[in-house]
Amino acid sequence: MNPIAIRLLSQQLVAPQYSDPAEVVNYMGAMQAQEYRMMRWAVEMRTRRPSHKAFKKAFDEGRVIRLHLMRGTWQLLSAEDYWMLIGLCAPKAIAVTKGWMSSNKISIPDEELYHVRDILAQTAADLGSATKEDIVQALAEKDIRMDDHRLSYHIRMAEMSGTLCSGDLLPMKATYSLTAEKVKLTAKMDHDEALMRFTRKYFQSRQPATLEDFVWWSGLNVSDCRKGIELLGDSVHVEKWKDRVFYLTDDCRTRGFRKGKFLLIPPYDEYLISYKSRDIVLPPEHRHHAHNNSGIFQPVIAYDGTICGNWSPFKEDCQATFFAGQSGRAERFTDTPSLENITEAWQSYKHYLAR
Repeated sequence: MNPIAIRLLSQQLVAPQYSDPAEVVNYMGAMQAQEYRMMRWAVEMRTRRPSHKAFKKAFDEGRVIRLHLMRGTWQLLSAEDYWMLIGLCAPKAIAVTKGWMSSNKISIPDEELYHVRDILAQTAADLGSATKEDIVQALAEKDIRMDDHRLSYHIRMAEMSGTLCSGDLLPMKATYSLTAEKVKLTAKMDHDEALMRFTRKYFQSRQPATLEDFVWWSGLNVSDCRKGIELLGDSVHVEKWKDRVFYLTDDCRTRGFRKGKFLLIPPYDEYLISYKSRDIVLPPEHRHHAHNNSGIFQPVIAYDGTICGNWSPFKEDCQATFFAGQSGRAERFTDTPSLENITEAWQSYKHYLAR
């Protein structure tokens, strides 16, 4: 088994199978969307012809939704999966958020929670797409004032309740819409059916992955994650690699990987954040270049799937630094990549911005 090649194929980072950004998000199940500008590249780099405008169209049409959900963090979901994942993941995410509130000595009584939620919903309904500044103004008109931290918790709870979701895509700031006007309501799905679908989406798009990886990524209880794998039955199988137990789907892709390719990967990308253990693609001695212990992730460069450097997404010219020397060579490499390939990857990124 070549776990790096399989992950690149499964994550659509090489030989992508989709053209529509909404199809990518639906295939992935959920995608971390911490960095508002770079979440767009995270999706589009997994399409056949990356286009900034294509992502905006899908986002504004409500086919791709951004909200706080799994692990209490920002996620992208497809509209098709929205209600399924709200039902499956929101209860645990709300409990996690309440734990954070308690540790920060913030208590929000139910009366305040529901009163503020009504104002948030009305503001989003009135404006279509409301910014945080719009919400602050609407609250002030009701003689309600609070610090940004407390307001952020109110917005998160409104998102996880299925009341608010993302509005139109602006260049630099998030907007909020009334979910009822953005996402078509679907019939409530049976818990086991939702769990099975969610589990399959994870392993088909992140394989090979372990149970511990799935627990970390999903934010669900270990028992639910075990059950999700059991529900998949014969459609998944186990392979051992370096004394670890990995799960793969029986339709796993193994063809399409070609050596010699650089990837410019955005911060918080699923290529790293999908897994509890990241040493398969990230040499442990270079972990601090990719993310710190506080969960802050950096833009990274991958060569043949192995993380080997950092890049700067918001510069006019290509700027890249490597972990070992200036050639792009790291300890794992058996050959020295050409810096011309970095230029090619940069040009692909610039073309995406222009399309």
